Amino acid sequence: MADFPFADRLATLPPYLFAAIDKAKAAVKARGVDIISLGIGDPDMPTPDFIIEALHEAAKKPANHQYPSYIGMLSFREAVAEWYGKRFGVELAPQNEVLTLIGSKEGIAHFPIAFINPGDLALVCTPNYPVYNIAVNFAGGQVEFVPLTDANDFLPDLDAISEESWQRAKMIFVNYPNNPTAATATPEFYKKLIARARETNTIIVNDAAYTEMYFDEQDKPCSILEFEGAKDVAIEFHSLSKTFNMTGWRIGMAVGNPSLVQGLGKVKENVDSGAFQAVQEAGIAALSKGTPYVAEFRKIYRERRDSVCAALSKVGIEHRVPKASVFVWAKVPQGKTSTSFCTEVLEKTGVVVTPGNGFGAPGEGFFRISLTVPSDRLEEAVSRIAAL
Repeated sequence: MADFPFADRLATLPPYLFAAIDKAKAAVKARGVDIISLGIGDPDMPTPDFIIEALHEAAKKPANHQYPSYIGMLSFREAVAEWYGKRFGVELAPQNEVLTLIGSKEGIAHFPIAFINPGDLALVCTPNYPVYNIAVNFAGGQVEFVPLTDANDFLPDLDAISEESWQRAKMIFVNYPNNPTAATATPEFYKKLIARARETNTIIVNDAAYTEMYFDEQDKPCSILEFEGAKDVAIEFHSLSKTFNMTGWRIGMAVGNPSLVQGLGKVKENVDSGAFQAVQEAGIAALSKGTPYVAEFRKIYRERRDSVCAALSKVGIEHRVPKASVFVWAKVPQGKTSTSFCTEVLEKTGVVVTPGNGFGAPGEGFFRISLTVPSDRLEEAVSRIAAL
C-alpha cells in the first residue's frame, strides 16, 4: 500500500496536545489503572433538559433537515444579540455583526484564512490554546509569540512588543478568561489594547469562551466589545459549549466588526454548509432561558475550585486561585519539568494533568488542572499526586 507524505503544513505540526494526552492515558488505562482525567476542559455536567427538549422538538421539523443558512438562522443571531445586550450591555446588529459557528474552534481556525496573506504576521499571546498559531500557519502567515508571565498576571506586556511588530501585525490573538492560566483581563488592559490596535490597524481576535465561568459577581468578566472603539478593530468568539455544557453540540458565534464577521462568513460559505438548524433552535432556548442554570453550574465549579485549591495548598503545591474559567494553573515541584512531572503523575498515579509547556514555552514549569470532575475525584487526584 502506498505511503503518501503529508503536505508541509501538516508535516511540520507538533502532535496535537490533547490527542497525545489521550494516547498516553489509554496506555495507562490498559494496565488496569483507575484513571482520573483532569486534562481536558470538557464539562462533566449534562446539558440542561430544557435545551435537549428544544432540540427534540426542532428535530421533528422537516424544514430543519435541509441545508441551513451559511451565516446562521436570523432567529439564532437575534438571540445572540439579545444575550450580548443583557449580559454585556453590548449592542449588536444581528444582520451583519453576528455569525453562527459550528463551535468557536471552527470559527477561530477559519478566521485567519479570511485576512492573513502568506508572510503576514500575527501576534499570539502564549501559553495559549494551540488553534491560534496553527490556524495562522495554515493560512501561510508568520507567528510572533507574546509571552504571558506570572509576573504580569498573565497579561501580555503590550509595550514590550516592538513598534516594527505592531506595524506588521495583521492581528493579535487574546483570550480571557484565559486557557490555560485562568487569568482574567482588566478593563484597563482592554482599553489599552484597543487603542494600540486602532493606532496600528491591527485586528483583535478575542476568544471569550469562558466569560460565564466566574466565581464572584465582582469578578464577572468583560466582553472586549464593551469598550469604546472595540468594534473598529475587534471580532469576539464565544460559544455555548462551556456556558451551557454543550461541548458536543458544536454551536457558537462570532460577533463584532461587520467587515471581520463578513470575511469569516465568506470563508464559511466555501468550506461548510452551516450549523444544523435544530441545534440552533436549541441554542436559542439556551441563550433565552439558561441564565439560572448557568448560575448553578458556577456554584458547582466554585466548590470544586475551593476544594482543589485547598488540597494543593495542603500539600505545598503553588498555584493561582482562579477568579474564572474551569482551570487551576499550578507550578510543578522544584527540580522537575512540566513534561517530566505530568508523565510521572500519570504513570504512577493514573491522574491526567496537562503540562504547561504544551500550551507554549512560557508554560514551562506549570501544569493545568481541569475542574470538570466531581469534588471527591479532584480531592482523590490531589492526594495521589501528594503521595508521589
